[in-house]
Amino acid sequence: MIDTSIIIDYFRKTDKINARLLLHFKNYGQLYISSITEFEILNGAKQLHVDFWDGMMPRFTILDFDSKAARQAAAITEQLKYKRKSIDKPDLFIAATALSNGLIFDTFNTKHFTYIDELILLNQ
Repeated sequence: MIDTSIIIDYFRKTDKINARLLLHFKNYGQLYISSITEFEILNGAKQLHVDFWDGMMPRFTILDFDSKAARQAAAITEQLKYKRKSIDKPDLFIAATALSNGLIFDTFNTKHFTYIDELILLNQ
């Protein structure tokens, strides 16, 4: 599963051939994102960009933030409280979606996710 940062990197790059997202499409049969990632991408997007994203979204399997993910998010929150750490709610929900679906996770923002014990971050 990939984080919003991987997709935004692709969107912003002028030399898209070197984007990590393309490497993932090449190396993996299926890429997953959270419905929270979809929200983050579309939130505040101009219509010109929405057309780009509408073409991009069908390339991913979009996983819902469901009851299982909600319970995982609650467990992560307790774990982080114990460590005296916190995480923004969208990142919490994205990480919980990855964990509740048993997926390895890739992001450029590893500092946002590093304190979540069970979350396996992909090493590039």
